[in-house]
Amino acid sequence: MNRGFYTIMAAQFFSSLADNALLFVAIDLLISMNAPASLTPLLKLSFVLFYVLLAPFVGAFADSMPKGKVMFIANLVKVAGCALIFFQVHPLLAYAVVGFGAAVYSPAKYGILTELLPPEKLVAANGWIEGLTVMSIILGTVMGGALVSAKASAFMLGLDVPFIETGINTTTEAALCVVVAVYILATLFNLRIPDTLAKYAHQERNPAKLIADFANCSSLLWKDKLGQISLAVTTLFWGAGATLQFIVLKWAEKSLHMPLDKATTLIGIVALGVAVGAASSAKMIPLKKSLTVIPLGIAMGVVVVCMTMVHSVLIAYPLLLLIGVLSGFFVVPMNALLQHRGHVLMSAGHSIAVQNFNENLSILTMLAIYAILITLKVDLNIVIVGFGLSVAGIMFLIMRKHKMNQAEHDSLALIGEHKH
Repeated sequence: MNRGFYTIMAAQFFSSLADNALLFVAIDLLISMNAPASLTPLLKLSFVLFYVLLAPFVGAFADSMPKGKVMFIANLVKVAGCALIFFQVHPLLAYAVVGFGAAVYSPAKYGILTELLPPEKLVAANGWIEGLTVMSIILGTVMGGALVSAKASAFMLGLDVPFIETGINTTTEAALCVVVAVYILATLFNLRIPDTLAKYAHQERNPAKLIADFANCSSLLWKDKLGQISLAVTTLFWGAGATLQFIVLKWAEKSLHMPLDKATTLIGIVALGVAVGAASSAKMIPLKKSLTVIPLGIAMGVVVVCMTMVHSVLIAYPLLLLIGVLSGFFVVPMNALLQHRGHVLMSAGHSIAVQNFNENLSILTMLAIYAILITLKVDLNIVIVGFGLSVAGIMFLIMRKHKMNQAEHDSLALIGEHKH
């Protein structure tokens, strides 16, 4: 791995750290506003909305200039979204602007890996990126919980700059200052990302043609025997992961009687498990063996159901850690395989845009269903059982589809082939 790769990792880590800390600052702000409980999952929904709406356009934008420059611009948009909360803009709208920046950021972040590294290093690179992203989720979650806690709030508001009136008088404003500082740090690393000198054909600017091109790229990936399996798995994983985040927060409140600043540690435990699973699969699973991990997705869904029987923090920690390990172990090889097939069939930016569209459409759908169930006051245990069995069942269907594909033709022979 070269120096450019480590710079990308640093930029991604700090940008993701700020994203996750901001989520919990926004959740706390909604609570202080006495907003309905159903608005909490809608925060994440507003964040991923632009991943879906901008999918036909961000791939072309990512391929139109050096990826480091794209990431720099996207981080500035995130800072602007964060700053909106200072001006009394509703958290849902402000977090949506941050999501706009994240949607622009993502194709560049993953697309640069296929420009910088050979196919055989993609699983290891994804292991590093996913592991580091998950570490940023852990630290961002803990950081967000700490920033809204009474102790941290009192400490930050007690800090005074001599002869300067900062105008920072609330917990939210103090927390936002810390989040903005982290975004700025990520932006500085963006400026150090090298130009890979990868050049693509002149990018289309006509919206209708961009949408048609995006539809063609989507069709290519879904028809490809390897692309469709890896895309189906990652689509399910990210939708389930985003929903599980809010289920765990609600479960911590109902079953473990934990307040928000303590419940965020449980999200951190899941993320720690994902990091361990991601690092393990990066070491143990070569790209050629990536599809052997699908049964772990079924196991993860079954283990989630066990949450309904847990009412002790001592049991909750290892259970959530196990869910994280299973998730991380199966998603990293699937992600690497999907990136490889996308790079073979089309450009890096376009393939990641297709991936983002499907994964975030899944997040939108699953979070919307969860928000509806919470609004209807469906018992949380029923929600958890339905969620776990749905994940396990869909993963089983994906595994059967792969076996049917293999019976027709050895699609595994496609792994490692050169760009078309």
